[in-house]
Amino acid sequence: MDTIAVVFEQPERLALTRLTLAEPCAEDVVVDICWSGISTGTERLLWTGRMPDFPGMGYPLVPGYESVGRVRAVGPAASAKVGDLVFVPGARCFGDVRGLFGGAAQTVVVPATRAIVVAEHLGIDATLLALAATAHHALVSRRSRLPDLIVGHGVLGRLLARMTLALGGAAPTVWETNADRVDGALGYPVIDPETDPRRDYQTICDVSGDAHLLDTLIARLAPGGEVVLAGFYSERLAFAFPPAFMREARIRVAAQWQQQDLMAAKQLAESGRLSLANLITHRQPAASADSAYRTAFGDPACLKMILDWSTPQ
Repeated sequence: MDTIAVVFEQPERLALTRLTLAEPCAEDVVVDICWSGISTGTERLLWTGRMPDFPGMGYPLVPGYESVGRVRAVGPAASAKVGDLVFVPGARCFGDVRGLFGGAAQTVVVPATRAIVVAEHLGIDATLLALAATAHHALVSRRSRLPDLIVGHGVLGRLLARMTLALGGAAPTVWETNADRVDGALGYPVIDPETDPRRDYQTICDVSGDAHLLDTLIARLAPGGEVVLAGFYSERLAFAFPPAFMREARIRVAAQWQQQDLMAAKQLAESGRLSLANLITHRQPAASADSAYRTAFGDPACLKMILDWSTPQ
């Protein structure tokens, strides 16, 4: 059994390649992918070659961790049904080609526990569940309050704001300097930071990815306030100590989402408490993957790009 997959052969060079799939085990399912999302955070670092040396890192690799498809076949010990619509957060079934994260392929073989059944009405929007889980992980902590300021109004910033409201929090302020990304708020204000006089935020959640922003954010904290770093930063972070000392500031890093975050995000989305609507702005056939990745990483009007695998490649 084989598949067509996006392969990053080296930084800024990709190909659609036919790869041999691993033989399914008794606990595995075979999933035909309908749609896969392109991450403008982690995958951009893979694309540019700036990703730190994590386990499994190296080229060639199959990217992607935001895939939705239909179960085609199930192993005898797998708890799944043929025809289920499932979210797949990546796969490692491509032999010598690394699966980091392995979701950008026409067909994947994964353990049934990694194929999460989703409600039919979510459809293509279910590709956003990984980002919704990331937002949930950043927000839900016994040591933190829900944010009253979110920095960045990309897809993750919007999901953080929507998730804050879904979890019962007050409407946060969102900072955005890109005029193309100001619109689209659902029940919260989006403003340019230059127009914001506040310096009493209790919790600031940053998804800008800007490694040079910490001093600015610390200066906007109330005493005892917290900055949550929910983006990914490829450069070294630093901050001036005296302002942080005066505010007794806290800095927390939100790492990768966990299974419980994914299930919580899924429940919120399926119930309608968390809207995933109007976040996907671009969609291209997988055959146009090279163009799609370049648009996702280079066009500021592109909030979320989806590769469509549902037609023959």
